[in-house]
Amino acid sequence: MIKLEQIKKQYDLGGTKVTALKDVSIEINRGDYAAIMGPSGSGKSTLMHILGILDTATGGRYFLEDYDITALPDMEQARIRNKHFGFIFQSFNLFPELSAVENVMLPMSYAGVPYKARKEKAVQLLHEVGLEHRMTHLPTMLSGGEQQRVAIARSLSNDPDLILADEPTGNLPSDKGEEIMKILESLNRRGVTVVMVTHNPEQGRRAGYIIELRDGALIKGSPDPEVSRV
Repeated sequence: MIKLEQIKKQYDLGGTKVTALKDVSIEINRGDYAAIMGPSGSGKSTLMHILGILDTATGGRYFLEDYDITALPDMEQARIRNKHFGFIFQSFNLFPELSAVENVMLPMSYAGVPYKARKEKAVQLLHEVGLEHRMTHLPTMLSGGEQQRVAIARSLSNDPDLILADEPTGNLPSDKGEEIMKILESLNRRGVTVVMVTHNPEQGRRAGYIIELRDGALIKGSPDPEVSRV
């Protein structure tokens, strides 16, 4: 599904070159449940952003379903991102002026889905994450766990091939974090590919494929996923 070859990422901070990723090569296959792990500053979120085409690598190649997307124009990358990927962030990233159902509908509007169809799909997804009684509530009226469930429903709105979750339980108490983990694991059992950034070793061990980074370099993980799964 995804193959990264010798991915590098450097940032120019006031004339100083800072290397965030060093020659990272991994493969992620359909149906994988992968955890990106490592200490703070190891490059976890940078790798996640590159996987989700939210950022571009300074070097190396990115293949999605055998297509090299490294040099595609921005508009085509945005189309691929909206069609193939769903995102879940630590800070939820919900629009505060939109209700739960409207937040879930939003990615479908970008994809050109008619209003009636996207409303029906959003209602269905909120039912699936147990929020059928909170559809008209604004984010400020929801608990942290409820907001993250809205974010999960939104990530599924365009039937993505891959869910990218960046510290999805980081702002939640442990019981609510466990609810989110169970939802992600349930999605993976249904065949959705899940890649999660986490600093939590216990959560990481629940994934079948660990990608470990340190100082921007790959410590564990391989272009052959059969080698890396635990």
